[in-house]
Amino acid sequence: MRLLLNILWFIFGGWLSGLLWLLGGALLAITVVGLPYTGAAWRIAGFAFWPYGKEIVSRDVLNGQGDLGTGPVGCVLNVIWFVLGGWYIALSHLLIALAEAISIIGIPFAIKDLQLAAVAVAPIGKVVVKKP
Repeated sequence: MRLLLNILWFIFGGWLSGLLWLLGGALLAITVVGLPYTGAAWRIAGFAFWPYGKEIVSRDVLNGQGDLGTGPVGCVLNVIWFVLGGWYIALSHLLIALAEAISIIGIPFAIKDLQLAAVAVAPIGKVVVKKP
């Protein structure tokens, strides 16, 4: 079932979402200031291409200990991310989710777009893991 949902997701817009996250990461990599966000954008791109069977969790929950991205520095980086671009990326995923949720068939896709919206708000300190 996950494979079928991933294929449908990819065909009906996942490819575009993933490419936009990759492009955003590449543009961030060009600047020295954007380098801390590049890895996060590319991790999210992988999730945006094939989201079913994966989930986004905080690194401190996964590792059982905090690190630079999950502490105060990560919080500051997330605030900067939100102010400079995260809010409109999250808003776009939210609007797409609302449009998808109109039909019963679109509800699973709307849920994934809501997850993408949540991670677009604060991507630093997050990691994509496979579901068991």
